[in-house]
Amino acid sequence: MAGGLFALLDDVAAIAKVAAASLDDTAAAAAKASAKAAGVVVDDAAVTPRYVVGFAADREIPIVAKIARGSLKNKLVFLLPGAIALSYFLPLAITPLLMAGGAFLCFEGAEKLWEKLTPEDEAAEDAAEMDPVSRENSMVAGAVRTDMILSAEIMAIALGTVEDKPIGEQAVALAVVALGITALVYGAVALIVKADDAGVRLARMNNGAVAALGRGLVSGMPPFLGLLAWVGLAAMLWVGGHIVIDGLNKFGVHQPHEWLHGAMHMVEAGGGFATWAAEAGGSGLFGLALGGVIAAVLHRFHGKPH
Repeated sequence: MAGGLFALLDDVAAIAKVAAASLDDTAAAAAKASAKAAGVVVDDAAVTPRYVVGFAADREIPIVAKIARGSLKNKLVFLLPGAIALSYFLPLAITPLLMAGGAFLCFEGAEKLWEKLTPEDEAAEDAAEMDPVSRENSMVAGAVRTDMILSAEIMAIALGTVEDKPIGEQAVALAVVALGITALVYGAVALIVKADDAGVRLARMNNGAVAALGRGLVSGMPPFLGLLAWVGLAAMLWVGGHIVIDGLNKFGVHQPHEWLHGAMHMVEAGGGFATWAAEAGGSGLFGLALGGVIAAVLHRFHGKPH
């Protein structure tokens, strides 16, 4: 009896060790996937704040929360099952779908650039005439649409790091990435958009240095948010262009990829930042050109040329 009990305990211990090892592997896979997707996370955090610029202060956090919920829905309800299904049944479709998403980002970036350069555009006037609720709903819908593409890139990068794992482990790792990155991005966005409110509270304190810091935050946040909007726009073009260039290279159209790497090679003596700037700048210019062409074709097709 005692021998049977000890044998059973040994079996339970062995099962526990296997389970613990599996959890460790899943955690490691999720951490690796998150690290690989870090570049797109920066883009996502830069793109989102522009969607809350111009709204009343008491609506900023609710808007960010709406976008965060939409982002989580994008990742967990649509992208995670889709990524697992494509990985299992039709892996060849992943690259074309990513390219379509990248082209949409390029189009969106080109459209936003046009709106910034022509602020009296009819679309901007229509947005200004919307009632606050309609405008908020429109901006949230646009943010969630853009997030879908950025989230797809994050999930695709993450999937690429765990594609050799069992399907169940892939799903858990992608879910961890989705939850962690959404919390990171939208937590950072919430801090950014509420920094001016914190500055007001600090400015009212009696401590001179703290009050000066508060006044600096209050005066500095509007130009910072304006700069961040430009960074977000550039990031859309950069990420979209990079996705399309990478996809074209996989399908045998190597020239854009070779031009990009040629530019990176020319500046590699300047160090890692110079190489990154060449890659980002080249991808962004490609994205702007592609987005401009798509926008021109669509506007011509709909009879609303710029």
